[in-house]
Amino acid sequence: MAGQLALLPTLPAQLHTPRVERLYLRPSAALHLRLQQPRSQQPQRAARRFQGRTAAAPRAEAAAVAEQPAVQEETKQSASTNGTNGSAARAAEPREGIDWDSLGFGLQHACKTQFLATCDGADGEWKGELQPYGPISLMPSAQTLNYGQSVFEGMKALRTAEGRIVIFRPEMNAARMASGAAKMLMPAPPQEMFIRAVQEVVRSNQELVPPAGKGALYLRPLLLGTGPLLGLGPAPSYTFVVYGAAVGAYFKGGQLDPINLLVEESFHRAAPGGNGAVKAAGNYSPVLRLQAAAKAAGFSDVVYLDAVHDRYLEEVSSCNIFTVSGKTIRTPALKGTILPGVTRSAIIELARSKGYTVEEGDVDITDALQADEVFTCGTAVVVCSVGSITYKGQRRQYGTENEPGKVTLELYEALTAIQQMQIPDP
Repeated sequence: MAGQLALLPTLPAQLHTPRVERLYLRPSAALHLRLQQPRSQQPQRAARRFQGRTAAAPRAEAAAVAEQPAVQEETKQSASTNGTNGSAARAAEPREGIDWDSLGFGLQHACKTQFLATCDGADGEWKGELQPYGPISLMPSAQTLNYGQSVFEGMKALRTAEGRIVIFRPEMNAARMASGAAKMLMPAPPQEMFIRAVQEVVRSNQELVPPAGKGALYLRPLLLGTGPLLGLGPAPSYTFVVYGAAVGAYFKGGQLDPINLLVEESFHRAAPGGNGAVKAAGNYSPVLRLQAAAKAAGFSDVVYLDAVHDRYLEEVSSCNIFTVSGKTIRTPALKGTILPGVTRSAIIELARSKGYTVEEGDVDITDALQADEVFTCGTAVVVCSVGSITYKGQRRQYGTENEPGKVTLELYEALTAIQQMQIPDP
């Protein structure tokens, strides 16, 4: 598949899935997914069956897509310049009446549809369909309500300046959900279903993808142990849902406004040997009390230290963290206590391609306080400059107040340009 594109027959010509290869897994051309024939934008009611329990590796997925009878291949250049073949549907324009310049990060503009699939038993097949966005019926004895068997993902669909709608590296999210599901003893949705579910939600809500540069359609794949039981154990049945909403900047000040972090000195988000690297629902609510207290005191969020030495940076409540000293960028290593972020991996490879030395290891809080810059990254926050860190009552200001750091801005602009297909993969 090197130098080729795999085209998926259920995706509109203007809805692509660019995979920035040097930020991803292999040094071949990007993967674009495209519909060869137009199809209705109405919710598809017929349930579809998907075999298999786990998401395959991304490389295997690309091969599986290429083997479909209806799939055709063309060069990266022709797909990028031509976009359509004359018979494909064009993406809908952004919805009128929405103030795209004032989007927050919430559900004010939620998708009208969701994809929902169920699996009876850990070894059963998945059956799913697109349906109107709405409540999910659960028994009070549902496993996820009592014991928390749940993992989720966060993704974004973006609109390019040419009007295409693109999804950044969905196979990586599918693989991470599969990894987390295995640790939670849950059957992961097959990768084909995961990607198709995301595509169908985007396709049926194209008008909620903001104009280029004004936000994104945030997508939330969610895997729940919904079957009822009383004693502790895995659920007898599972539900996979994908919903979404049009969003803007994650932090209140705006995308490029630096944030102010408070170092938590007593509570630890995760411990060695635990599930800190899993995007499990139960890993997030325990920080709400600390996060709320920090925001009440004027901080944007909380950064946590390791549970063993109480001195090394781990991550912020919902994103990874990096420090910059000259041409060296450092970030905490993946040791099972922090999330292996999709954006994190992209930033590491992008920074290296730009000549920076990137080190993954222990990042002492005292070293972080002496760094030239600090920034965070994640699907929701993208890349966000840290304006200050407060530790033991002492505030360390970075750079010029209310202005993003130079390296942070460089990486943010490069990453978002690649995600929106404005510049080629370096």
